[in-house]
Amino acid sequence: MMNKRIPSDIKKSYLLWLVAIGAGVFEMAIAVAQTLSSGSEAGFGLMIQVGIRSLIFAALVYVIVKMQRGKRWARIALTVLLGGIGTVSLLVDPIQWLLEGNSLDTAFTGMTVFSSLFGISRFVHIAAVIAAIIFMYRPAANQYFNPIVSHS
Repeated sequence: MMNKRIPSDIKKSYLLWLVAIGAGVFEMAIAVAQTLSSGSEAGFGLMIQVGIRSLIFAALVYVIVKMQRGKRWARIALTVLLGGIGTVSLLVDPIQWLLEGNSLDTAFTGMTVFSSLFGISRFVHIAAVIAAIIFMYRPAANQYFNPIVSHS
């Protein structure tokens, strides 16, 4: 078994992916708190959503760990799933909201504690994903994932 020295860019990417997952968990917690505080009768449906999202987060952490260990499939999966599909899913609602004729002024004047925390978390989430992808594809990282290069 080869001993791969983990480049600092991969360590940074790994931590940034975990920040992104943490932001996703935090956003889920905010949504749950907001739903419960509104007196909604979400109950069982809410528990199912939290369970499914938790399983997804756990699976993504598994992929992140595999990426850190030099698995090329994991780097590709993170790029496509979180970098592509995940980022688009994070941006769809705000873009749709703006296309419906809403303005940023309206967003800021109607902010609540929940929406403020959610907005900050969403910004951190997207920034972490973008930075994680950048670090994951820097030259040292590319070498790390190259199966032909001998790692010492």
